[in-house]
Amino acid sequence: MRIIRGSLKGMRFKKLKSFSSRPTTDYAKEGLFNILENTLDLEELEVLDLFSGLGSISFEFISRGVPKLTSVDNSFQSCKYIRHSSKEHDLSDSHTIVQMDALKYIQKVKGDFNFIFADPPYDFGKYDQLIGLIKNHEILRTDGTLVIEHGKKTSLTNIQGFQKTKPFGHVYFSFFNFDLNND
Repeated sequence: MRIIRGSLKGMRFKKLKSFSSRPTTDYAKEGLFNILENTLDLEELEVLDLFSGLGSISFEFISRGVPKLTSVDNSFQSCKYIRHSSKEHDLSDSHTIVQMDALKYIQKVKGDFNFIFADPPYDFGKYDQLIGLIKNHEILRTDGTLVIEHGKKTSLTNIQGFQKTKPFGHVYFSFFNFDLNND
C-alpha cells in the first residue's frame, strides 16, 4: 500500500499487527482518483475521510493538493498511526485526526465538507443510517460529493442521492449527491 501520486508519492504504509481492516487496493485507489481528478478540483476541496483505517485515502488526497482534510476512525491504533504519519510529513496545518465512531462524529461535527469519503467494514450494514445522517446533518455542501467504498454484495442504488457505482476489481465505489433544496 502506497501513495500513488503527488507530493507524498511513494509513501508506504506498514501493516500493523493489531490492525484487522481491509485497506483500499492501489488499483482501486488509482481508479477512484482518476475519476476525481477529472471531475473535481482537488485543490479546492475540504475532505472528510470516515473509517480512515491507516489513512491511505486521506494521505492520497493530501498528496494531490487537498488543503484541508479530516480523518475519522474509531480505532486508537489507527489514529495513532495516522497522527504519526501526518506529523512525520509536517501536515498538521491541513490535517485533523479524530478518534471517534463515524456515526457519532457526523452527529456532532459542525463542518461543511464538499467531499466525503467513507470506507466502513464490508459487513457494516448501516449504510442507510450513514447516508441519512450525512444528508440530515447537512455536513456535505449542496454541490458536494459522497463516495462510499463497499464490496460486490452491497447495493446502494435504492438510497436517495445515489448517482453511480464504479467497480475496480473487488472494490466498488458508490457516488452520491444531495440537492438539499429539492430533496
